[in-house]
Amino acid sequence: MSTRVTLLVGTTKGAFLLDGGTARAGWVVSGPHCGGWPINHVIGDPVSGTLWAGGGGDWSGAGIWRSDDGGSSWELTKLTKGTIDDWAANDPDAAEFLNWSPQETPFEDSFSQIWSLGFAHGTLYAGTKPARLLASRDNGASFEHLEGLANHPSADSWNPGAAGLVLHTIVPHPDDPQRLWIGISAAGVFASEDGGKSWDRRNRLSNAAACEGHAHPAAPRDGETGHCVHNMMRAPGHGDVLYQQNHHGVWRSADGGRSWDSINDGLPSTFGFPIRVHPRDAETLWTLPLNSDTDGRFPPDAAAAVWKSEDGGRTWQDKRDGLPQEACFFTVLRQAMAGDCRDPVGIYFGTNTGSVFASLDEGDSWQEIARHLPTVLSVEVLEQD
Repeated sequence: MSTRVTLLVGTTKGAFLLDGGTARAGWVVSGPHCGGWPINHVIGDPVSGTLWAGGGGDWSGAGIWRSDDGGSSWELTKLTKGTIDDWAANDPDAAEFLNWSPQETPFEDSFSQIWSLGFAHGTLYAGTKPARLLASRDNGASFEHLEGLANHPSADSWNPGAAGLVLHTIVPHPDDPQRLWIGISAAGVFASEDGGKSWDRRNRLSNAAACEGHAHPAAPRDGETGHCVHNMMRAPGHGDVLYQQNHHGVWRSADGGRSWDSINDGLPSTFGFPIRVHPRDAETLWTLPLNSDTDGRFPPDAAAAVWKSEDGGRTWQDKRDGLPQEACFFTVLRQAMAGDCRDPVGIYFGTNTGSVFASLDEGDSWQEIARHLPTVLSVEVLEQD
């Protein structure tokens, strides 16, 4: 039996659901959900069907919305306060107009947004801006701060990227609940093997001499990759193969991030945001390069292409069929590329111009399945029987 495929889309104006049914066709859009909040990341549990959407900002404060009925209704767990809380608390008329009521904010004003979510082994993880890691053991009703990361010896040296100091990528190990990886811009990759109690910083280059010599501030140097990691995925299989797209290249690790190899040769640029790995083949991956961080952050030559490798990044092929090849100036952000587990695999990405594209043949051809959405910040897939 084919699974039912729903795309979970985070945008600057709420969460949206794109239902493609079992045929991955006739996509039906619902939303905006989550009170129109800026939603940085939406994920779902295929077993229970629970959906979580994380976001917020200076105005609303940070929080995580949860739906237990497929997106028909949502409940907010508010984690920090925002400008609205101070304003409305002192102005009854504003509170009535905004339909505001006091809510507990257990983390006060210690962070402004939820940037990333990850769910595995009964634990919901949340990454914040500025970079902290939270964990919930009760499906998102309450959270604890994993202080081991905040107390890492290198924490005083972490520098913010252009979007701030954000913990944007959470990669739980599929089999071992004690192991997970995270990405922070611009502090790099960290790994824990004790459930988040302690962390090992993992940015070392395997061949430093061959990778250095670039003037860009995000380039590799001092024996390490650039610390501005943009996105990271673990490949399937028993080994700990990781791939990352960072601010200055695409990198592969065969040892869980303890060392990294550049796999940029053949790509049109070193800059981009998302990376995606095949769910069954550790050597097949996709990325979407952009021209550079200073020249507009759009596809090279204003012609869109998803680049695919079937040999672990040793060679790359550009896939353009169905993508705009003239005057294309969109950006695809770090969490805005996803994939399903069907055969053939479906690959999906969203743009800052409000379009969502889908490939049902593992990236060889593309179709636009939604347009005119708000700026797309993230795309994930929920598959259910």
